[in-house]
Parts: sequence; C-alpha cells; structure tokens
Amino acid sequence: MEIEVLYKIYKSHPRVITDSRVPTVGSIFFGLRGDRFNGSLYAHDALRGGSAYAVVDDPSVVRDERYILVENSLETLQELAAFHRSHLSIPLIAITGSNGKTTTKELAAKILSTQFITKATSGNLNNHIGVPLTLLDIDASTEMGIIEMGANHAGEIAMLCKIARPDYGLITNIGMAHLEGFGSLKGVKEAKKELYDYLGKNGGLVFINELDATLREMLKDFDGGIIWYGGTGESAISGEVLEADPMLRIRLEVEDSGKLEIDTSLIGDYNLENILAAASIGLHFGINPGNIKQAVQNYQPENNRSQRMKTDHNVLILDAYNANPTSMRAAIDNFRSMDHPDKSVILGDMLELGDAAPDAHREIIDYLLSCEFRELILVGPVFSKAEVTEKYRVFLSAGDCAGWLKEHPLADRMILLKGSRGIGLEELVPLL
Repeated sequence: MEIEVLYKIYKSHPRVITDSRVPTVGSIFFGLRGDRFNGSLYAHDALRGGSAYAVVDDPSVVRDERYILVENSLETLQELAAFHRSHLSIPLIAITGSNGKTTTKELAAKILSTQFITKATSGNLNNHIGVPLTLLDIDASTEMGIIEMGANHAGEIAMLCKIARPDYGLITNIGMAHLEGFGSLKGVKEAKKELYDYLGKNGGLVFINELDATLREMLKDFDGGIIWYGGTGESAISGEVLEADPMLRIRLEVEDSGKLEIDTSLIGDYNLENILAAASIGLHFGINPGNIKQAVQNYQPENNRSQRMKTDHNVLILDAYNANPTSMRAAIDNFRSMDHPDKSVILGDMLELGDAAPDAHREIIDYLLSCEFRELILVGPVFSKAEVTEKYRVFLSAGDCAGWLKEHPLADRMILLKGSRGIGLEELVPLL
C-alpha cells in the first residue's frame, strides 16, 4: 500500500497502537516483529477488541479488508510517522544524552505546557518504535512537540532524526552509558553527536550547557544556531544549588528578569542541570519566568526516578529506573551528603556496559567502601561476583535480596536504591 493511501486511513483513525491487549476503538494496530514474537499473529485480537485496521507483514493472518498487508510493519510505521511529520508545522525539540534526558524532557514539557499545547514522549518510549508512536500522537491542536531520543548503538540517533526532523536539539551530557553497543566513551560521543550533525545540516538550533567542555568540543564544526544556558558568559539563565537534603532547592538567575528561588520535589544536586536545560527551552519560546518557577515546583518525579518515599519503617530514595557509572557515582555522592544518622545503600547492576562492566562495578564497590554507610547491599549477576566481606552483602537477584530482607528487616534508615531497571530493585520497596 502506498504511504499516501495509508496516511488517509490514519487521518480518519489517528490512534496508533502496537499492543493488542489494550486496543482503542477505531485505532490502527501495527503488528510488529520481535526476536521472539510475531505481532501480526495478534491482529485478530486487536480487531476484535475494537481496532479499525491492522497493519501486518504476515500474509497468513489476513482474513478480510481490515488487514493491511505490507512488506515490513516496523518500516511502515516509521515511514507513516515521517510522512505525518512532513505535514506538521510546529517546533519540534529532540532531547538525548547519557543521563537526565527523561527528566529534562518532562520538565520542559511541564514548562512549555503553561503557555502552549504540548505533546512529549510518553514515559521512556524513546527508541525506533517509541519515536514514531510519539509523532503519530501529535495532532492539529498541538503547538509544541518534544521527542526524547535514546540510543544504544551508532546510527540510531541519525535514524530517529530522519524520522522526526527536529528543529531544535539538546544533549544533556555524555557519560559511560550503553558501552556494550557504543564500545567506548568516544563511541557514546560520536553517537550522540549525530543530533548536532543533523541540526547543523538542516539549519537547526541547539541548547547547550555553557559549562560542559565535552559538549562545547562536540560543537566545534557546528553550522547551526546555539542557545547557551548554565554559565555566566553567553547564557540567558544560570543557577545554583541552595540545598539538597534530600529535596533540591535552587536559585535561578534569569537574564533581565532577576532571581527565582524554587523548592523542587527532585532529589540530587545533579538535577540542577536538567532544570536549567528545561528552563532554557522555556525562555527561548517566551515562557514567563514565573510560569517556569511554578512548573518546576509542581513537577513530581515518578517511575522510580529520584523519588523520596516514606514507609512505615524507613525513608527511601528510589532511583532504580536506570544506572550507569556516571549516574551511580552522582547518586552515591548526593546520598552521602544527606544528613541522617543511619544510611544504607542497595545497589543493582549497571546493565549494557559490555566488557567494561567488571571494572566499572569494582570501582563503584571501592568507592562505596570509602563511604560511611550502615549497610552496603549489592544485587545482580555482576555485583554478585564480588568477594563477600563483612562490609557488604551480595545477592544474585532482587528476589534473593527480598528473601534476606524478610528475615533481616531494616528499620529507622534512610536507604538509597539505585540500579538499572532490569534488576528490579523496586520489588524490594514493600519490604523496606
């Protein structure tokens, strides 16, 4: 089917889904393939649940005219999203980086939403499937679009840019994340730079932290426009941490508008950079500084990202959605600075580090041993290979750790839980 024909169908049924278990009446279901599943096999369930059409790439499932047979369902989804993007005239901002991109995206969306109808990536749907779905969720009423772009191998950001065609871009930072796919820190840098390369070739603008030497160096051949933040030279906004024990309290200084003191619900002084990035986006698009302050103050982190939770027995700092050596060290440093007489740490493996994993985890253990925490608990296949000492305990899985916690409950502690989401540290929360 020609993309123009499919686009007419989409315009009449502008809700696109890929999960047959939650079909929306009148939607278009795309049956995508994975390593272990064939999404086309669930087309019948989606149609029975209310979908108007099902796009499939398996001829054996086609039963009637509601099935749209294509060569590759994923490529068709991406092509449809790119075609839809070509019909949108709104500003579109792409955000990527090793750490903080989801928080920055959510903060920017909150800020822009104070004055514009804004659509942003939902949750962490930032890959080759999530980006097209986000684009196809943007309708004629939308005034601003924010696309989060994740990557775990070279060429992925370039491919996502080809689909989304962003006008603006922001790289939060460069750190040791997804080394399994990138190979090295240099590989991370080259992959993230694909956003700058696209914007430079297409007359786009970038938001950049003036104090980040790595990002500045990556822009040395950039041909587009630059919007600085975070410094005292060319930046329109800078800031400082007033308190971070545990909630972050900051002061922003806005050019021509004075100072803003903001009490946030975020944990970690490293979130100042995320706030500055989001505020810089807001200022560029004319958001009133007062609205920026209100949006940041009202923002509540969720999805196991920098959440403070008070249970019947302990105070938890839950940051178990993602982890890499850079973010792990920052979380430990921030937790170390908090004022509490009994602090314990539960860390999960940092995934997707490839050959660098053993050394990276060993360095974290060595650093932990220099900190004065009550308990050190390590969870995951890599951490569990560490030699057990009286200074820390290791468990192969969150389930094994849960079994120990049932027999040895912790109480009256402040506890940091930090790890990659694949380790599942959040299942320990009911036991703490």
